[in-house]
Amino acid sequence: MHNNLYPWQTSLWQSLAGRSQQAHAYLLHGPKGSGKRALAEHFAAFLLCRSPVAQQPCGQCAACKLYAADTHPDLLRLEPEEEGKGILIASVRDLVGRILQTSQQGGRKVIIVEPAEAMTTGSANALLKSLEEPTGSTIFLLISHQFSFLLPTIKSRCVLQVCPLPNAQESIEWLQQQQSELSAEQCQTLLALASGSPLNAQKLFGSDVLAIREQVVSGVKQLFKQQSSPSDLAVAWAKMPQELIFDWFCQWAQLLLRYKITEDDTELGLPDMSVVLKHVAPRAPLTALLETQDWLLEHRQKVLRRVPLRADLLLEGLLVRWQMLLPR
Repeated sequence: MHNNLYPWQTSLWQSLAGRSQQAHAYLLHGPKGSGKRALAEHFAAFLLCRSPVAQQPCGQCAACKLYAADTHPDLLRLEPEEEGKGILIASVRDLVGRILQTSQQGGRKVIIVEPAEAMTTGSANALLKSLEEPTGSTIFLLISHQFSFLLPTIKSRCVLQVCPLPNAQESIEWLQQQQSELSAEQCQTLLALASGSPLNAQKLFGSDVLAIREQVVSGVKQLFKQQSSPSDLAVAWAKMPQELIFDWFCQWAQLLLRYKITEDDTELGLPDMSVVLKHVAPRAPLTALLETQDWLLEHRQKVLRRVPLRADLLLEGLLVRWQMLLPR
């Protein structure tokens, strides 16, 4: 079995695998894209392995082979039925029923719950008794991307393990190992767009985000110079990922407001837009900025919830508002 841990997780792994006695529940929490799921899966393989070697799953025993084939009967996963939805109480009750059954391989049972914050109050309460008094050798591995959303009763029953993002240098080195064609500067840009996560940065690179970003930034500059109209740009951008565009415009609106209030030009985001933002901020009416930010946040939620909207009309509305930030 190959080691599916990331380089920045070495010390995390040692603290988990090196424990003299394993806890009955762990809560792995930290930013999205820090590799928590990989850590949980490797930990599950280790806990199920019948003959660990040097604090690693052996990869040879029957349990390791079942894990590698994704057919281990004592590894259970609790997740939402649809991405972005909650974990239903019926799913938790079904899981609890399976926990009460005897381990099929005669060893531990491992339960992976992700994301733990997707549990409703009812489903979280349904899991509490099992978390507090697990049956046999059952170990829970809860994964949370939004720690503050979890019930205190869930947190108090787990060993808390923070899973931070790697530092910038570690992230750049890892990205360049995965994508040798990337320069350090491109890696820095990708990491900034991915909120510091090298895993998310790699996904963005795979979706051609650098070219999309260049096209959007160029379009904004043309808009302010009246070289392109909102409707022309909206048509050109209609097939781009709407989540990305709204994320960027929300960030730019926030940076405009910050600079307008503080006049601190060290916090203007990536260099590709910093000069534009510095030019626009003093000239944009504060009321228009606040209204634009409110509009962006409201419509970003609609985009994230996949409300059926015509992309070109939505983007045209955004760009008309954006153009009005620079009165003629």
